[in-house]
Amino acid sequence: MAGTWVRIGIGVLAGIVVAVIGLLALGTFAASTDPVTSGNTQVANSIMLVLAIAILVAVVVYAVVEYAQTGRIRSITSQFDTRTIVLIPIAIAINIILGQTVSAALKVPVYLDSIGTILVGALAGPIPGALTGLLSNTIWTFILGGTPLGSPYAWPFAIVAAEIGLLAGIFGRLGFFRSRPNTPTPKLLAGAAVALVILAALGYWGVLPAFTKGVTFFGDLTTVNSFFVVVAWLIAIGLVGAGIGLVALLLVRRDLGVAFIVVCGAICGVVSALISAPISAYFFGGVTGSGTDFLVAAFQQAGSTLSSAVLQQGLISDPIDKTITYIVVFTLLQVLSRRFTARFPQGEQAVGLIGSD
Repeated sequence: MAGTWVRIGIGVLAGIVVAVIGLLALGTFAASTDPVTSGNTQVANSIMLVLAIAILVAVVVYAVVEYAQTGRIRSITSQFDTRTIVLIPIAIAINIILGQTVSAALKVPVYLDSIGTILVGALAGPIPGALTGLLSNTIWTFILGGTPLGSPYAWPFAIVAAEIGLLAGIFGRLGFFRSRPNTPTPKLLAGAAVALVILAALGYWGVLPAFTKGVTFFGDLTTVNSFFVVVAWLIAIGLVGAGIGLVALLLVRRDLGVAFIVVCGAICGVVSALISAPISAYFFGGVTGSGTDFLVAAFQQAGSTLSSAVLQQGLISDPIDKTITYIVVFTLLQVLSRRFTARFPQGEQAVGLIGSD
């Protein structure tokens, strides 16, 4: 264990050094007031490239230290079996299609662009999860740019996508995606109370204000590609199904795992908001073409500065989005065959085939 922390520390230090050197080389930049024409999009892309290189250097240095310690790099290679390699492109497609559909057709304060990332992280590990997030945003901006599925806003948030996958991998390794059925009543009531408080708070401060201001679930679909309209309806049905599944797991199966997953989603959302808020404020002026833009405008009208408004929006939207996403992934893992999920590198830990109570 001591050796593990040594290589983690050295890897993180190497990544920080590369990031600092790269950012200093880029120089200073001003906050954006026009997210498209100000030129800050190019600066954001450059900064994210520096951070992506820093992450790559950190992983490489970690691997070198591990090889020097043990003569192999099993902690990394064990996370990339054939099933993981096959799952990653599928997860990337899920991220892009759902994320672009929400941006184009749905006007809700969520993103739904990390379901695939969290699924890979939970089943395969932190590094495949982070890689899935990075590749999703890379493809979304640079390969699909100029197509109906392209987005100029994706790559500057690649570091957030990597963080989401990393946390999902850690939570999966700790067994937080594990089902805990037939929980004793006292524990079940305590867990249900925590989950309901979090969900109620997210709904009251995030979802309810949107719809009281006249925002509807669907935006104006008259100019939206029919493909996105169909997927939008599938998303709506899927969200309803996930909600029903959540209630069934909690009340019928008495599954305390629901409470764990809600807490994990909220934690991931807060961390994501803290990372993404400066990116959104300084590079895009708080406008990213999503259903969350109205919240930024509302906070600014209430007297908040741009930076404060974007952070407030993020602390509302990101926990809502990640909690919903974690619930969807958790429900999906309960539906999938245990034999299938257990074949992934940390599938047994994720679904509870080992380390069960």
